[in-house]
Amino acid sequence: MAFERALTAKIPWAADFVRFGIVGAVGFVTNVATLYCVRWLLGLYAGGIVAWLVAATVTWWLNRAWTFSGRSTMPPHRQWVLFLGANFLGFVLYYGTYVGLVTCSPFCQQWPVAAVFGGMLAGMVANFMLSRALVFG
Repeated sequence: MAFERALTAKIPWAADFVRFGIVGAVGFVTNVATLYCVRWLLGLYAGGIVAWLVAATVTWWLNRAWTFSGRSTMPPHRQWVLFLGANFLGFVLYYGTYVGLVTCSPFCQQWPVAAVFGGMLAGMVANFMLSRALVFG
C-alpha cells in the first residue's frame, strides 16, 4: 500500500498502470489457454481472434472490478461493448503483430505463445490509455 501511495503521488496514473499490467498478465494466460484449446479446431488465425475476445472479456471484468473500481456508473453490458470498441486499436496492433509472427516465424508457428506475447505487448499501451480515458474515466 505504501508503495502504491508513493507512486500515485508522483505519477497519478502509475498505480492504475501497474494494476492494468497485472490484469494484462491474467489476460495473457487466458488468451494462450484459449488459443491452445481452439487452435486445432479453428487454426491459428481464427483461433487468435477467438482467444483475444475471451481474454478481452476477462480483462474488462477484472479492470472494472479492480483496476478502475468505482469509476464508472455505466451498465456492464454497455461498458463491455465500449471496452471492446475502445480497445480496437490495441486489437489491431495485437493481431497484426500476432499474424506477422505466426506467418513469418516457424518458431511462432510451433509455439504460438510467443506470437501472443508479442502481440499483447504491441497493444498494451494503447489499450491502457483508451481504457482509462474512454471506458473507466
